[in-house]
Amino acid sequence: MDAPLDALEEHRPHLLAVGYRLTGSRADAEDAVQDAWLRWERLGPGGRGAVRDVRAWLATTVARLCLDQVRSAPARRERYVGPWLPEPLLTTGPDEVLDAVVAAADVRMATMLVLEHLTPDQRVALVLHDTVGLGFDEVGAVLGTTAPTARQIAHRGRQRVCAAAREGELPVPVAEPEQRRVLDAFLAALAAADVPTLVAVLHPDAALRTDGGGVVKAARRVVRGADKIARLLVALVAEAGPETLAAVRPVTVNGEVGMLVPSAPPIVGVLTVAGGRAVGVHVVMTPEKLRS
Repeated sequence: MDAPLDALEEHRPHLLAVGYRLTGSRADAEDAVQDAWLRWERLGPGGRGAVRDVRAWLATTVARLCLDQVRSAPARRERYVGPWLPEPLLTTGPDEVLDAVVAAADVRMATMLVLEHLTPDQRVALVLHDTVGLGFDEVGAVLGTTAPTARQIAHRGRQRVCAAAREGELPVPVAEPEQRRVLDAFLAALAAADVPTLVAVLHPDAALRTDGGGVVKAARRVVRGADKIARLLVALVAEAGPETLAAVRPVTVNGEVGMLVPSAPPIVGVLTVAGGRAVGVHVVMTPEKLRS
């Protein structure tokens, strides 16, 4: 193949998905894809012709470009003000690239939060092997280690993901109509300031994460328990005014049913649903994460 731009466009959704799974940032993923394209272009016709698997070459390059960010993320999270959530992938209509990125369940908010609990190398190894399908020789080359060590790193990461699933942190995805039913009930209870009904919509052990990044007003800690969450949200809506909920627009957030409040700055929310109730309420308010 001697058409560098064509190669990038063909694989762009896949490459963006790799970068986003690693960094949790659409902007960082797009930067990595752009840099990978520049490196692909610089190979020249002869170098590109020698690449046997263009998709794998580009994905590996994106992973290498993201690796420094992934390894520095734990230190940055320690300095982060309040709960951290990934930059939401928001779609309000057909979007060929984003639709392809969010097609897999492993970009859901719940999944991204579980990935965040892995070590940086575990995250890279899992994404490259389980999602991209690279062999452990290639994974090890990206991580700067041997294939057996890369295999062990991925195994440990997979164990942590499985443990999170057993503990209810990673519920099985539910169909869109069920998601919408729960979200509609959630919004109706909020609009009516009906705390008991809102408590019934939430799982008893539900968790609320509000990501304000220290820039806008938000809870500085994860709020747990249906009653605490319901009372807090009703109070916040009362403070903001009824027009806030009246302006809510339905959107798709990381492939799930969500909501957009077109305020200044905007607010994006999505529920994680299991067993007919919301087990997770994720609200992103940090302006930097909502520029796109």
